[in-house]
Amino acid sequence: MAEPVNVGNGKPSIPILNERTLPKFLESARIEKKINKNSSRLKLFSGSANPALSQDIAWYMGLELGKINIKRFADGEIYVQLQESVRGCDVYLLQPTCPPANENLMELLIMIDACRRASAKNITAVIPYFGYARADRKSQGRESIAAKLVANLITKAGANRVLACDIHSGQSMGYFDIPVDHLYCQPVILDYLASKTVCSNDLVVVSPDVGGVARARAFAKKLSDAPLAIVDKRRQGHNLR
Repeated sequence: MAEPVNVGNGKPSIPILNERTLPKFLESARIEKKINKNSSRLKLFSGSANPALSQDIAWYMGLELGKINIKRFADGEIYVQLQESVRGCDVYLLQPTCPPANENLMELLIMIDACRRASAKNITAVIPYFGYARADRKSQGRESIAAKLVANLITKAGANRVLACDIHSGQSMGYFDIPVDHLYCQPVILDYLASKTVCSNDLVVVSPDVGGVARARAFAKKLSDAPLAIVDKRRQGHNLR
C-alpha cells in the first residue's frame, strides 16, 4: 500500500489508487470488466467526509461518482440535492462518520432522505468509520445508548442496508432492524506490514485492553505467531475536550 503523505494542514492522506499503488490483496480481485455506465442501475454518491476514499472506490469499480450538491447554510444547516436521477436505482452512499461526527452523521441522514424521496430502489449507507459505536451499552446509570439511537436514525431516514468496517463491538450490528455487512480491514493492514518487511524477531502485537485480545491474537497468528502483549487499561475519565 502506498505510503501516507503529509499535506499542507499536516493531516496524512493516501494517494489516489491506480495500477501502481493498488494493494497486492486487491490485484487479483480487480474488476477487469468495467460496468456499463449508461445501462447500470448502480449509483455511488460521496459525502464530504472523505471524498478521496470515495473516488478510490469508484475507480476500483470502474464507475464515476454520482453528481451531488452538498452545501452549508450560514447557520450551519446542511443542504443536499442529487444532481441526477436515482429512480429505481441501487444507491450506495459513501460517508464515514469520522470527526466532526455530528456534522458528518447529519449529512449522511440527509443524503439518505434525499435518495428515498427521489424513489431510489435500494439505499446502502457505506460507513467505513461508524461513529458512536463505542456508546453501545450503559456503563453507568442514566446514560444513553447512542449506538442504538444512531442505528434508529439511519433506518428511519430510509436506508435499506448498512456496510461498516471494524465496528467497535459485534453487538452494535444487532441494534439495526436492517441488514448490516460488517467488513474487517485485517487484510489491508497485514498487506501493509508485509510491504514493510518487519523483522519477526522485533515484532510484538499489542492489545490495548482485554476486549481486544481476540482481534490482536488473530493478527499475531497471521504474523508468524508473533508474541502477544495485553495492556492493563485503566480509564481516568471520559475522553473529553
